Amino acid sequence: MEQGKTKQRVDELHFYLYQRALHPELFRIHQVKHVEQRLYHAEIWVIGLSHVVTVQFGQNCLTELIAHESELLPKNGMATSFRLRGERDHAQNFANGLRFILSSQVERMSSNLFPSSHRDLVRYAQKRGLFHSFDEWEFDGLVPFTFVDFEAREREFHVHAFHAFPEELTLLKTQSIFEVVPSNRERYR
Repeated sequence: MEQGKTKQRVDELHFYLYQRALHPELFRIHQVKHVEQRLYHAEIWVIGLSHVVTVQFGQNCLTELIAHESELLPKNGMATSFRLRGERDHAQNFANGLRFILSSQVERMSSNLFPSSHRDLVRYAQKRGLFHSFDEWEFDGLVPFTFVDFEAREREFHVHAFHAFPEELTLLKTQSIFEVVPSNRERYR
């Protein structure tokens, strides 16, 4: 089954980091954004209440995936994976000149706080990044959504993702940095 085709629950989501690109046929892709920089290019896919971010630097590649666990996901090229719970930070350096930093938070809110946070994010998302709502999964007047914002710098690609789960009164927030680390020769030019 394609990732992003059926309703997800926040408790089922995992973080995956690959040293390779993933095949689009594995996913139900709702939106795509391509970003070109001098040193790298990036691609963001909204795949349901989750996402894929791939950053290509020459022949090197890193892919961040937020999705539910599946037998269909490749094991080849997987650098790390873990279940998303509470707050977590992760950093990883690669010999190929890439560095990856992640901060994630599963934030459960009260029934009073969640609607206002939901409304504020929806309003903010109308002006930036990629936003996709899932009207078919509406709960109590609130629509689940994925919002992915990004900033492309010369050597860094920053990604801020928000996944709203109204039925669970929960927001999944991730902040990622894909960094192209200069070689010693480039540092001293």
